Parts: sequence; C-alpha cells; structure tokens
Amino acid sequence: MLVIDITNNSFLLDLKKFWRFLMKRKAIPLLVLSALLLSACTTRVADLTVASSKNMNLNSTKLAYGKRVQGIHQSASIANMKEAMDRAIEQDRCVVGLSDVVISVKQGFFTVGYVVKGTQIIDRSLPGCSNR
Repeated sequence: MLVIDITNNSFLLDLKKFWRFLMKRKAIPLLVLSALLLSACTTRVADLTVASSKNMNLNSTKLAYGKRVQGIHQSASIANMKEAMDRAIEQDRCVVGLSDVVISVKQGFFTVGYVVKGTQIIDRSLPGCSNR
C-alpha cells in the first residue's frame, strides 16, 4: 500500500518499496514496452485556406461548402500527403477541394501517417451535383 505522508520521509521509503516490488515482478519492462507500442505523436504541419489535388475553377459561382471530413494515409515505411488529401476529397464525387485545411503528421512506434482535415468544397456545376 502506498501511503503519502509529507511530514516525514515515509513517502520515499514506501515509494522505494513499491519500486522494488515492481522490479521483482518484472513489471517494468512490460509497462515500458506497452507504453512504447501504444504511444503516438501528432505534429501539425500546415494550416491552409484552400487545398486540392484536383482541378477546380476558383472563379465558379457554383461552389458551396459541405461537411468537415478527414483523410488518413498511414504506412510502415513512407506516408503520402497527396494520398491522404485524395482520401478526404474523394469521399464525395461532387467535392473538388477542401477549405480550412489542417495537415498533420502522426508518428507511431512502427508507423507514420498524414492526416488531412478540411471542409468540403462542392462544385455544383458538375453533372449530377446541381442540387447540393
């Protein structure tokens, strides 16, 4: 039992006992390995006003906003930012780009990936997209 008493040094002694207990049980290597395998770090790479990997007419009067979407491309070797953006855009055939885009890199223990989040830009001049 771990007792916290700040008035004397019993807290440090109990912590040392607890540490010895863990070392006897070989729990530390298991805890460290679990923490490494489950941890991931996400770094924000870019904030963009408009982004697209498709052709789009910015002068069109038939552009509209859609819902907020996310595209992820994760790999054990090399992740591709364009693939992550394409996955976000291609969720709807009327979408030609994204606005208010945030691009992040997510690094796991054995993986790396790009995460692209943005609001859909819908081109209502495309065939079948006029009622959007």
